[in-house]
Amino acid sequence: MADQATTQVDSAVAAQAGHFKQVFHDIRAEVQKMMVGQTAVIDGVLTALLAGGHVLLEGVPGLGKTMIVRCLSDAVHLHFSRIQFTPDMMPADIQGTMVLTETSGGGHELTFQQGPLISNLILADEINRATPKTQSALLEAMQEKQVTVGSRTIHLEEPYCVMATQNPVEQEGTYPLPEAQLDRFLFKLIVGYPEEHEYADIVDRTTGSEEVEIKPVTDGKTIMELRDVARAVAVPQNVKSYAVHLVMATQPDSRYAPESVSKYTLLGSSPRGVQGLMLAGKVQALLNDRFAVSTDDVRTVAHGVLRHRLILNFQAQATNVTPDQLIDDILEQVKTPHAVD
Repeated sequence: MADQATTQVDSAVAAQAGHFKQVFHDIRAEVQKMMVGQTAVIDGVLTALLAGGHVLLEGVPGLGKTMIVRCLSDAVHLHFSRIQFTPDMMPADIQGTMVLTETSGGGHELTFQQGPLISNLILADEINRATPKTQSALLEAMQEKQVTVGSRTIHLEEPYCVMATQNPVEQEGTYPLPEAQLDRFLFKLIVGYPEEHEYADIVDRTTGSEEVEIKPVTDGKTIMELRDVARAVAVPQNVKSYAVHLVMATQPDSRYAPESVSKYTLLGSSPRGVQGLMLAGKVQALLNDRFAVSTDDVRTVAHGVLRHRLILNFQAQATNVTPDQLIDDILEQVKTPHAVD
């Protein structure tokens, strides 16, 4: 009887993992109907959505950052809002405000008109153009999953995911994101230039007469169920220790930190880095047909989870040292703890 019960549990777990992987690949296939290349970025965006985190997409204009999120919103049946941030935008422009409306009897009353921040999937375009006051309103929504307007508090419906874009080059009229807000993003993904062979497909899909149709393949209820599946993935103690050591290695003068980190880093990752490595690692495990996280899963997601949590000093900026180079040093130095039977 015990063996039969174990077999039933194993088959149920395998079915959950298989369903998770199938939905992931279905969404990816729909997004790739329009997007050419950028597979790592698409996978990162989907990982964040299914792990319950937010994403910061960084790249120069014209590489498809906005299009990736738009295609995702078409493939997932969620309420979608796009906010184009500008320096003159105020918190009320994204949260909502009280407006005077006329009633059927000819009178007037104040009613709340909600802003685009009250949605499920938010595209925060050029987020670094928003003023600190507006960014703080977005930060509340990202962290607390609520919007406060005057004495009114509106709890946001799950799933709730902010996918923000920023241009790393243009600095005029921009406001660097504060460390507290950067820390709320699960991933920072770098969107690079296409490969040479991909340009022909880009031209065909964006300038041809045939319209690409992206169909919804899942919905919010399924996304929430898959998040529960991801959180149920087991994390062995040695993997948990490895993730902790990686995060501590980003902190200057830690006993795990490489010399380069101590030399070039002002601040390292907070404990949210460990949380991010675990959540993203669980998604990676499911995609690899496993229901337990491995150190390889953690290594796979390390750059996306940690690169925006390393605050570099002036010496690093002067010598063009990047967070990714320091993370490479960390992954090379931090040893994998032995598994405990």
